[in-house]
Amino acid sequence: MNEIASASMLRLCQCFLSICNVHFVSMIAAESNFVFRNMAEASDLLEWPKKDNRRFLHVVYRVGDLDRTIAFYTECFGMKLLRKRDVPEEKYSNAFLGFGPETSNFVVELTYNYGVSSYDIGTGFGHFAISTQDVSKLVETVRAKGGNVSREPGPVKGGGSVIAFVKDPDGYTFELIQRGPTPEPFCQVMLRVGDLDRAIKFYEKALGMRLLRKIERPEYKYTIGMMGYAEEYESIVLELTYNYGVTEYTKGNAYAQIAIGTDDVYKSGEVIKIVNQELGGKITREPGPLPGLGTKIVSFLDPDGWKTVLVDNKDFLKELE
Repeated sequence: MNEIASASMLRLCQCFLSICNVHFVSMIAAESNFVFRNMAEASDLLEWPKKDNRRFLHVVYRVGDLDRTIAFYTECFGMKLLRKRDVPEEKYSNAFLGFGPETSNFVVELTYNYGVSSYDIGTGFGHFAISTQDVSKLVETVRAKGGNVSREPGPVKGGGSVIAFVKDPDGYTFELIQRGPTPEPFCQVMLRVGDLDRAIKFYEKALGMRLLRKIERPEYKYTIGMMGYAEEYESIVLELTYNYGVTEYTKGNAYAQIAIGTDDVYKSGEVIKIVNQELGGKITREPGPLPGLGTKIVSFLDPDGWKTVLVDNKDFLKELE
């Protein structure tokens, strides 16, 4: 009887172990399928920025006297005042200026906060750039209007391009670059970063930009990455600068953000979250419509703390009507 009972118990244990093994294998298979599906979905999602209809819309920064800055940009740089609005309930005014309509050109959005006459630009913001067919002539115009010329016209170090640097009334630096005719004279926004390769990877993956060129200047201890959606002579580019050994910069409270158009802020927001997990940065405003305006946006910081806002393309055009 004991031998029969032992044999039955053994068969029972074997049967139980067999059932457990089948269940365990099924669980592993199901979990693996779930992981693979998520990886495939994430991979497909990361292709979205390359397929999306992306375009630089405007750059936002704060000024201490809106009318003074408007006069400087229109009289010295030749920009046009495109629109201006006052929002007294929130105690600010802003103005949009550029070299062409907002539907096709990159423009500046100047913000004046009631009662604030000056701001700290910080050490991270570099400069804006404007292309012109005659740098010397533009410099003389700026000088005649009382502008600050911080670098006289001349060849760039290590190259043949003629450039100059001037400052606007609030202290923002503008590089003037001598070039032929272009559809977008407002051609660069320069920001300093602490890890250039990381920054390039972020803007490629999160925003679908292309690395247009990389400039190594070991003799001057810096490297530059030019990022954008079209060639430099055709459109605005983001100039990311890494100074050897410098990993952090102060942001100040003057420069605010760059706005870029997208066909889907929600899908774009999901991409940003994935890239944030990999490279750093964070979402600062979840995708959705702005109260009172209805324009859908999503905003976020890159790994160096620079802010970008993605704006729904259709909603943006409605704002301009």
